[in-house]
Amino acid sequence: MVLSKRVARFNKVATNRVLGRAAPRLPGLAMVVHQGRTSGRRYETPVNVFARPDGYVIALTYGPDADWVRNVLAAGGCEIVSKGETIRLTDPRVVHDEARTDMPKRVRFILARFGVTDFLHLRRVD
Repeated sequence: MVLSKRVARFNKVATNRVLGRAAPRLPGLAMVVHQGRTSGRRYETPVNVFARPDGYVIALTYGPDADWVRNVLAAGGCEIVSKGETIRLTDPRVVHDEARTDMPKRVRFILARFGVTDFLHLRRVD
């Protein structure tokens, strides 16, 4: 049970606007900066990010069909703003992992409760 479309719409309208201001400065959070597939418009979406040696992993709490995920996949990458730093990322790939192995143990438990098993892996551009 990934979070519902109804929750996604509410977050897009309400929560993201509030969280969006804080996300680039808080640990564990980032703002994904991506471009619309057809509009070409710039979008910013707050997400939880987890650093890996070569890049980042994002739990897809709304599933791999969320607009921002599709935008990042179509563009072949994105930027994130985390802790005040802008980081370019490339090679996006969706990974289905029911064991949630790339997540910290505490996070695995929470994601399991919501049935999250898809993750977006991105490689940092050197």
